[in-house]
Amino acid sequence: NAMTLGKIDYYVLKPQRCPDELFHRTVAEFLFEWARHESPLQGEIEIVAELGSPRAAELRDLLSRNGIPYACHPPESEEGRALLDDCGHQDLSVPIAKVGGGRFIIDPTNVELADAFGVSTQLEEHEFDVVVIGAGPAGLAAAVYASSEGMRALVVEREAIGGQAGSSSLIRNYLGFSRGVSGSDLAQRAYQQAWVFGTKFLLMREVVELRPGERRHVLRTADGAEIETLSVLLASGVSYRRLEIPSLSCLEGEGVFYGASAADAKALPGKRVFVVGGGNSAGQAAMHLSRYAREVTMLVRRANLSSTMSDYLCRGIEAADNIDVMYETEAVGGSGENRLESLTLLDRPSGTESTVDADALFVMIGARPGTEWLPPEIERDEWGYILTGTDLESGDGPSPRLGETSLSRVFAVGDVRHGSVKRVASAVGEGSIVIQQVHHYLEAEADASNTAGVA
Repeated sequence: NAMTLGKIDYYVLKPQRCPDELFHRTVAEFLFEWARHESPLQGEIEIVAELGSPRAAELRDLLSRNGIPYACHPPESEEGRALLDDCGHQDLSVPIAKVGGGRFIIDPTNVELADAFGVSTQLEEHEFDVVVIGAGPAGLAAAVYASSEGMRALVVEREAIGGQAGSSSLIRNYLGFSRGVSGSDLAQRAYQQAWVFGTKFLLMREVVELRPGERRHVLRTADGAEIETLSVLLASGVSYRRLEIPSLSCLEGEGVFYGASAADAKALPGKRVFVVGGGNSAGQAAMHLSRYAREVTMLVRRANLSSTMSDYLCRGIEAADNIDVMYETEAVGGSGENRLESLTLLDRPSGTESTVDADALFVMIGARPGTEWLPPEIERDEWGYILTGTDLESGDGPSPRLGETSLSRVFAVGDVRHGSVKRVASAVGEGSIVIQQVHHYLEAEADASNTAGVA
């Protein structure tokens, strides 16, 4: 109960013998986790940027979610001034990055930062057995199982390893992690596991076209590169739905954020923070933000949390001293000079509005699958989620395989799939199971090639 309510992090069993390696391992793991989450990150990349700027927030989120060690310094800090003097650049309107070898990059792009740290952003091969689009839990699981079965697998990810789950500060109900695990840590473990098996990764690149073929499909990335593949696995997940409120849209990145990364929370000591949403992601964000912010308020459209949030999170939120929940309430406006300063809230039952002071707003509501770029051969529901398997009308042809879309040899797994369960464990399960279907196609391809060779 104490762990669920956030009163303790974990417990250590009293050593029963000497030496007790289990005791030492547990303490070492605690220290490692504490160092990662509480002490300043250090590494080859140092950023100088105004901490409240939208681009600085993007860079911190990008680097932390991709597991790249970094330090971010305000220009007025001692470290920031020294770095600005070293590079001879005094324009504070754009961030400056110092990377390996003492090289400076002015206003770095995501690709430039990834390249500087040795992350693969260039395509070295152009033919694969399976291409996975998206490096969230479903995509990473598929990559692990595909490569472990000897398939030539490529994962293409446009943003960060881990997808939406990668921004979760602590996932407490994932099998095998009794103390919980951060989304970024879980994603990095899966990334390394897939890499060890031989999966190729293409990061910071976006697939913008899928051209169906009789034997192989062709994918095109935004920079013009083309990839031929026997099969495609769509694991691109979803993005949080935007608030269609002009007064808040203009403050995005300056107090208004979509999702909540661990890097954002550390910039909010003593602040009043609001979280919009009633799902597990919103609950995890509220619990994490409460460790730093003075006060966290959740804005929930429903009359309760129990129907949309896991019980352990509901109990933790109820027990937290500095988390408040406003039910049947939504944000309808906001204001601030260059940064969010206040919110306008609507009480839905009464229809009354009120204005409250606010330093930050984290939005985690709804989802948008982002499947507009797919060809018309791939059927989707009215919201854009991809139809697979038994959700499709088979007609006179063969029924699609498990997880297969209406386009042969193209599969969909995870949150982007119609009817999926929005949980990390189910996404991992789908990604691993669908690879068996891909394997059947590979066997058929090999049989066809052997038959042709004999003829």
